[in-house]
Amino acid sequence: MKKRFLALVLSIVMILGLTVGCSSTNDKAEEKEETKEKTLTYGSSADYTRINPALDEHAEIHKLIFTGLTKHNEKSEVVPDLAESWNYNESSNTYTFKLKKGVKWHDGKEFTAEDVKFTIEAIKNPKNRSEIATNYEEIKDVEVVDNYTVKLHLTEPCVPILDYLSVGMLPKHLLEGKDLNNNSFNQNPIGTGPYKLDKWEMGQYISLKANEDYYNGKPKIDNVVFKILLDEKVRAMQLKSGEIDLAQLEPKDVEAFDDVEGIKLYKEKTADYRGIMYNFRNDLFKDKALIKALSYGVNRQEIVDSVLDGMGKIAYGPLQMGTYNNENVEKYKFNPEKAKEILIEDGWKLGSDNIFEKNGKKLSFKLTCFEGDPVRINMANVVSQQLKQIGVDAKVDIQAEIDWSNLEAFLIGWGSPFDPDDHTYKVFHSSQIETGMNLNAYSNPKVDELLYKARTTLKSEDRKSYYMEFQKELALDPTFTFLAYIDAVYGAKENIVGIKDTVLGHHGVGFLWNIEEWDIK
Repeated sequence: MKKRFLALVLSIVMILGLTVGCSSTNDKAEEKEETKEKTLTYGSSADYTRINPALDEHAEIHKLIFTGLTKHNEKSEVVPDLAESWNYNESSNTYTFKLKKGVKWHDGKEFTAEDVKFTIEAIKNPKNRSEIATNYEEIKDVEVVDNYTVKLHLTEPCVPILDYLSVGMLPKHLLEGKDLNNNSFNQNPIGTGPYKLDKWEMGQYISLKANEDYYNGKPKIDNVVFKILLDEKVRAMQLKSGEIDLAQLEPKDVEAFDDVEGIKLYKEKTADYRGIMYNFRNDLFKDKALIKALSYGVNRQEIVDSVLDGMGKIAYGPLQMGTYNNENVEKYKFNPEKAKEILIEDGWKLGSDNIFEKNGKKLSFKLTCFEGDPVRINMANVVSQQLKQIGVDAKVDIQAEIDWSNLEAFLIGWGSPFDPDDHTYKVFHSSQIETGMNLNAYSNPKVDELLYKARTTLKSEDRKSYYMEFQKELALDPTFTFLAYIDAVYGAKENIVGIKDTVLGHHGVGFLWNIEEWDIK
């Protein structure tokens, strides 16, 4: 009897031991699963030689590593970021910003008002040749009141300044007294953003890891890898094979993903337009009638359908995606007969080869594109064929580097989803010919006046009227032949959650705007 009892007790003990052991093993497995790091691999269409938001524009990676005083929400509205609040004194044209306390740079140092002063002054310093210096022209002085208060004294009102203060701040303690363009910081960036640099293999990948001290809380995805894939076909192939998790797709590659399981397509509207930019340093394009004829000779709908596969819309001006768009302007709808009439009235005669000529010179020019940009190259080829039909010889010219002063025409791209001043003042105002992005030396006194007034007028209704009039004048005296706005299409694995739609910027930049909220399920 005792033996039976002891055997029963031993059996129970063994069962309990096994149960506890299994439970312990399961708990450890679950714990291991929970602690496994989440990594997102992004197929980047851009390569980087430096990462510095004070010097360069249009870099998707900037917003992951750096943050600004302000940022934009999904409606492209300005909201606080490093600045927790601000006020504006109209009588003195002064902004006062109160900064968040306890914000740390990636190296552990505290972010202060001194960093704000340093960043703005660095951008404005002509020696640094910043692409965005124009945005801060009206800032006369930056005053540090204390560690968490900074004042910007302006020479006059500048309505878009809050948008422009979304630029990533730079650490004074690392860059003071240094050559900003030739400093190792640009390859070892230190910011205040949700991710910090982990490893960078030039031309191959940039690996970022989550910032555990990020002031808005550590991101849910532990690692983000920018895998450099310049070839659009390779990006599409690697997304399909699962080698990468996310990529922007070219229009011609989108259809291949219609039936691919596990991939979700995000078709985003953008403010990103393409157009033909004419160089006014060239005698040929000082003839304004010619530019109007060329604009009538382009079939934009064919470009949207054939090059963009319908993923875009006809362009007629630079502000179509914003609230200040003016639909009542000359749109230069496709009219090849009118184009020919204008050329004939302008003194051009059709030659035996069906190309117009005047004073012994053929109506011929080079239409230049960047190499490695298939959409622009395809657009240029379609435009070349269309213009041939009205007697114009536009030769497609593909180049790795551009000599802006000596080119003839260029397949340009601009566009911003933010304040209408962005990508108008610095692109079309004549003061920006030497120092800004007025690359083709366009000059129109009325355009200058309207853009200046719109930039410096506080009353929204008045600003809108100035932008409306600006668009009319730009259409009457065109600097570009506007072609199309391009939708941005991103493919992402379905297990990536938290992606939110917003109107994207030039080159489709901005898709990662809220990546610190994303997760991988």
